[in-house]
Amino acid sequence: MDERKKRPFNSGYKAHTKTDTAASAVTAHQEHQKKAPVKPSPATREPHNDVLIGRNAVTEALRNKRPIDTLYVGKGALRGSLAALAAKARDAGAVIKETDSRKLDSLSGGAAHQGVVALAAVKEYASLEDLFRLAEERGEAPFFLIADGLEDPHNLGAILRTAECAGAHGVILPSRRSVGLSWAVGKTSAGAVEYVPVCRVANLSSVMEELKRRGVWIYAADMDGEAWCSVDLTGPIALVIGSEGFGVSRLVKEKCDFILSLPMKGHINSLNASVACGVLCYEAARQRAGLPAFQSRK
Repeated sequence: MDERKKRPFNSGYKAHTKTDTAASAVTAHQEHQKKAPVKPSPATREPHNDVLIGRNAVTEALRNKRPIDTLYVGKGALRGSLAALAAKARDAGAVIKETDSRKLDSLSGGAAHQGVVALAAVKEYASLEDLFRLAEERGEAPFFLIADGLEDPHNLGAILRTAECAGAHGVILPSRRSVGLSWAVGKTSAGAVEYVPVCRVANLSSVMEELKRRGVWIYAADMDGEAWCSVDLTGPIALVIGSEGFGVSRLVKEKCDFILSLPMKGHINSLNASVACGVLCYEAARQRAGLPAFQSRK
């Protein structure tokens, strides 16, 4: 006889009444609730230490010269003492944004915000002269990056990290429609934010004109341009990296001297902004270091 037919079968099944089944389900749910960690809701989470909540906190930060990246105020609340506070923040270089109460509640983690929340910059912004000065101190031709409308802090943080490793002398950001030096940017940069000066400007187009007057050639990373490795990047240069969703804006692209493109061999027609930046930065770094490109013997 087949040995498998001799082995007794025990499914472990025991018939239960509806009452027993319901009671068991309740007990199991209660046990799970005891073991499961309690996750705080978005409205009760602790904000990062770069978030300044309420008028007094923002006032003291400005008094102590702490760099403020962005000041958020409730819509229609820019009057009286709050208008004066916003003016001081603007004079200190902060971007002022009016927003609704839900945004303020989210930023403050549910704390009483009095209609105002500020995001402090992880580092003070530099001037354009600071970037040129760093290049001069190193005895190198200026090598700048221009981030045209980046909104993802992880992309900007990665670009700062690449800039530091590739030897760039600074990054230039527009003050509007761009992420600033937030806590997330500093964290993603892996410390590079401490070494790479970041200049925030009100008008990117006018700054690009000034760069040209000072002998800097400007290259944009975009489609339908010259091969990224076919141009001379050893002199004074600025590389323009476009935003995540729209690339290089029309006005900025018109100010560029050259367009550089990377070969796209797949179904997707573009790279992540920080990845494209890394490729271009290291082509510039290779040329500046005098490292020869591989020459095929064919």
